[in-house]
Amino acid sequence: MSRFRFAPTPEQETALLDQCAHARYVWNLALEQWSMWSVGRRSCPPRFVEQARQLTEARADNDWLRTGSQTVQQQALRDFDQAVTNFFGGTHQRPTWRKAGIHEGFRIVGSQAQRVEKVNRKWARVLVPKVGWVKFRLSKPLADAKSYRVTRDRSGRWHIAFAVIPDPIPGPGTGEVVGIDRGVTVSAALSTGELLNVPTLTVGEKTRLRKLQQRLARAQKGSNRRGMTKAAIARLKARETDRRKDWVEQISTDLARRFDVICVEDLNIRNMTKSARGTANAPGKRVRQKSGLNRGILANGWGALVERLEQKAVGRVERINPAYTSQTCSHCGTRDREARESQAAFRCRSCGYTANADVNAAVNIAAGRAVIARGATAARVAENREPQLATSA
Repeated sequence: MSRFRFAPTPEQETALLDQCAHARYVWNLALEQWSMWSVGRRSCPPRFVEQARQLTEARADNDWLRTGSQTVQQQALRDFDQAVTNFFGGTHQRPTWRKAGIHEGFRIVGSQAQRVEKVNRKWARVLVPKVGWVKFRLSKPLADAKSYRVTRDRSGRWHIAFAVIPDPIPGPGTGEVVGIDRGVTVSAALSTGELLNVPTLTVGEKTRLRKLQQRLARAQKGSNRRGMTKAAIARLKARETDRRKDWVEQISTDLARRFDVICVEDLNIRNMTKSARGTANAPGKRVRQKSGLNRGILANGWGALVERLEQKAVGRVERINPAYTSQTCSHCGTRDREARESQAAFRCRSCGYTANADVNAAVNIAAGRAVIARGATAARVAENREPQLATSA
């Protein structure tokens, strides 16, 4: 995706919000039809062709829908049809309801998505159906695209994202390998010994966020005070999200340029961040602790970092089985669950080797390929070796 800041006028912003509402309304109608179907019923839920015909009839009877763009509304049906296909294919989760203020956006594809003009060195504009020419800031080179998505985040900022496949970053050709251990205290530890952390809100920003959250809890629902407080919270969270995305882009680009092979743990982030709340009949345990861990995993961009690495270093990212990488000595290969003395300290009781625990795990991840990483040992992770306790002389 090639993403830019959108700069609509107040009149255009009103028209864009209407388009978002139309797309959301059509999506939710399609979801309602699909939700009424169950396995075993003779009739199948309507798919895109039938829903497109129903949309034409609905536009003829509904003045509000008719004022919007049929292209936007039909594309919402196409997106929903693809979401259902992905769900049954096992690659995505079940489609969910779209809510106002949270899911604000629509997509344009085909020839209409190519109506883009460069105004000058800093600005360009795009012809949005039923809205007109809308300017956006050229923060990077503009590439040819066959579709784009217009979105509005919770802080009120508009963006336009063109669907383009960026060229992969070539490796250095030196054969160097790096292992990456992702964590909560340290966002990413490299087998080279580097410890990388996602930039977060400053101390002052965190204090302001906490005060705003307290104010929100006391505000009356539906009041202007509550709305302004929610907007201020959204702006702070958007600032944190922007910093995390920028960090992911910079780190992934740097690693793709420095190393030929990048080894990461093969983790299922979606399952790891599931809620432990359970059900009324089978309530979960340590729910609050698990929620904090989930927030820590998401805040450190575990999934985003690997996703961008695989897009930039195509074919050069290897997923390694994470089993015992934090318990195994990268120097002698001994596996000992007591070797990790704390979150940051690792001391092998067999050979006496000491290191940062996250760096030791990163070296094991890199050594899972049996190739020497920069400054690391070539010892392979001992998956089946029994723990060897140190003996006194």
